[in-house]
Amino acid sequence: MSQKRPLADRIRPEELNDVLGQEHLLGPGRPIYRQIEKGRLFSMILFGPPGSGKTTIARLLARKLSADFISFSAATSGIVEIKKIMVEAERRKQLYNRDTIIFIDEIHRFNKAQQDAFLPYLEKGTITLIGATTENPSFELNSSLISRVKVYMLYPLKFDDIKTILIRALKSEDGLNGKYQLSDDALNFIVNISDGDARVALNALELSALATRTELIDLKTVEELVQKKALRYDKKGEEHYNLISALHKSLRGSDSDAGLYWLARMLEGGEDPLYIARRLVRFAVEDVGIADPQALVVAIAARDAIQFIGRPEGDLALAEAVVYLARAPKNNQLYLAYEEAKQDALKTLAEPVPIHIRNAPTLLMKKLGYGKGYKYPHNYPGARVEQQYLPDNLKGKKYLQDK
Repeated sequence: MSQKRPLADRIRPEELNDVLGQEHLLGPGRPIYRQIEKGRLFSMILFGPPGSGKTTIARLLARKLSADFISFSAATSGIVEIKKIMVEAERRKQLYNRDTIIFIDEIHRFNKAQQDAFLPYLEKGTITLIGATTENPSFELNSSLISRVKVYMLYPLKFDDIKTILIRALKSEDGLNGKYQLSDDALNFIVNISDGDARVALNALELSALATRTELIDLKTVEELVQKKALRYDKKGEEHYNLISALHKSLRGSDSDAGLYWLARMLEGGEDPLYIARRLVRFAVEDVGIADPQALVVAIAARDAIQFIGRPEGDLALAEAVVYLARAPKNNQLYLAYEEAKQDALKTLAEPVPIHIRNAPTLLMKKLGYGKGYKYPHNYPGARVEQQYLPDNLKGKKYLQDK
C-alpha cells in the first residue's frame, strides 16, 4: 500500500455523477451540467474549500468533452511556462482543431502580470481555463480576468457525503479493497474532524489503516493518530471576515450560544484574541450603546484581561463578554446619532461657537463678549436650563430622540 498513490487520489470519481456535494452545479439543469449537454464549456473559476472536488471536477470535464487537459500549480509555475503552454495550445487548435483545458490549481497565487498573460488566449478561444482557488476571487483575481470567466462556488461536503466517500474507500478495489472495517464511532470521528474536506478524511483513514494491527479500525486508533481537529481558518482571508461577521450578528441577535460557538471557532483557529476584543468593544458601543452603558465596561475589562493573562486563561474573559453583550438590551441610537452628527460636522458650514458658551480666560475676551449671557445650569432647578448650544445653522437639531 505504501508504494501506491495516496488513497485520496486512487479513489477519485470516474464519472461526474459520482461527485458528491456539488449538485447545485452538476445536477440536471444546473449550470455546468447544461454546458456539458451543449458540448461547450466556458472558462470558469471553481471557488471552494479544500477537498470539495475542484481538481476532480476539472479532470472529469476534460474527459467528458474529449479535450486535452494540462494541469499546473500557480504555486510553482511562472510566466515563461504559462506562455509556452499557451503557444502549444494555440498550435493544437490551429493544426488539429483540438480544444485544450488548462487547469490551474491555486490560481490566486498568480500575480497580476501572470493572470493577464491568459487574457489574449481567452479572448481568441484558444483555451478553456479552469482555475481552482480557496480564496474569494473578488479579493484575489484581477477584474479583467473575472469578467472573462464564470465563477462557481463549491461547498464543503456534508456529513453524509464524507461518510459515503469513506465507505467507498473501504470497499473499492482501488481503495482498501475490503481488507479493513471501520467502527461506527471511528467513522463518525473521522467525518467530524474532516470539516467537509474529503482529502482530510481519506488521509486519516489511510493513516489509520497503516497503523492498525487488526482488520477493525477502532476509535482509539484514529484518535491517537489524528489527536486534534485542525480548524480551517485563514486570519487574512475571507473566512476571517465571515467568522467575525457571524459572531457580530449572533450577538446582535441576542444568541449567546451562537456567540460562544463562533468565538471558539475563531480562538481555536488561531485568531488574535485582541482583534476579537477590539470587535467586542466596538459592538458594546455600536449595538448596545446607551441601552446598557455597563456593556462597554465589560468589553474593556475583557480586553484588559486577555492582555494581562493571555491564552488560554483569558479566553473565559472574552466568553463572559460575549455572553453579556448577547444578553444585553440593544440600542443603536448612539451609533446613528453620532453618524448624523459627523456628517453635519463634515458637510455643513463650520459656523463659530455661539459667543455665550465660549470660554473667556482673558480680560480682552470678556470685553469682546465671550461667555456673556451664559446660564450656569447648576443655578437652576434640576441643573437644567434652556439655552442654545449648537451653532445657528444647526439650532434646534436633534440627534438623539428622548424617550
